[in-house]
Amino acid sequence: MKKILSLALASILALTCLTACGSGENSNLTKVTLSEVAHSIFYAPMYVAIEEGYFAEEGIDLELVTAFGADKVTTAVISGEADIAFMGSESTIYVYNQSADDYLVNFAQLTQRAGNFMVAREPMDHFSWNDLKGSYVLGGRKGGMPQMVFEYVLKKNGIDPEKDLTIDQSIDFGSTAAAFSGGKGDFTVEFEPSATALETENAGYVVASLGEASGYVPYTAFSARKSYMEQNPQIIQSFTNALQKGMDYVNSHTPEEIAQIIQPQFAETDLNQITTIVKRYHDQDTWKENLIFEQDAFELLQDILVDAKELDTRVPYEQLVVKNYAENAIQ
Repeated sequence: MKKILSLALASILALTCLTACGSGENSNLTKVTLSEVAHSIFYAPMYVAIEEGYFAEEGIDLELVTAFGADKVTTAVISGEADIAFMGSESTIYVYNQSADDYLVNFAQLTQRAGNFMVAREPMDHFSWNDLKGSYVLGGRKGGMPQMVFEYVLKKNGIDPEKDLTIDQSIDFGSTAAAFSGGKGDFTVEFEPSATALETENAGYVVASLGEASGYVPYTAFSARKSYMEQNPQIIQSFTNALQKGMDYVNSHTPEEIAQIIQPQFAETDLNQITTIVKRYHDQDTWKENLIFEQDAFELLQDILVDAKELDTRVPYEQLVVKNYAENAIQ
């Protein structure tokens, strides 16, 4: 447990440096502040774009700030504290349905599968989702993509999330691994590197991928205030161009090569662990070939929200998604 807590603390310290270093070094670059929902190897294409200098090539001096939660990302962007949001697109739907005038518009989709894993206390070579019946599971925030996709997977497998098991949604994002290591729960739903950290300590064992179980789901995307996009179309295009270069890299290089590039973003994590995690995400087809957020993906997202009883009024695709920046970024 101490190692997991230390890992979390080291991550925060490393992120402080990552978000503070390099800002304002070149006056010819345009400063852009990006608020990310979490700092995870799951988002490798974005970190490749940072480490390979693709944002700088596109004229952007990027400041990366980790908000640790979609609610905090949303607040940062709506308030103007950040320019661009990176999170689950469900938050943009919530904002729109609150009748906000300057709502958030999605312009690039990064991941196409869930990035979390089911972790058990013991190895389970023949895990079945039915094994969760009657168990106590550490889950995610109500209304967030991790929790909704988890419930989506349960229902696909004939399991009632409210009746067949107990899902604890009271633990803060990023603290579930430490709670599990401390003895709470029979299973926990974890992102990387927490899942691998639990395995390394023999405190938990990955028994299933929610990304594989759920199928293709528009898990995370980039968005910005409608007014910011209208006033800064070239910044949005340049930002998207840099991201596409990162996408092209991860789709044309090995997990070992990707891990080497993004290691500075995860200085507290051993290179072998980073490689293992990248391979895990690579093998389940996590990253799209392009950044286009298609309508069928957006409608699937809304289906999941409706099924989770988090959405009463569906939103027109054309209101919350623009494709031209992602289409223009394809070379």
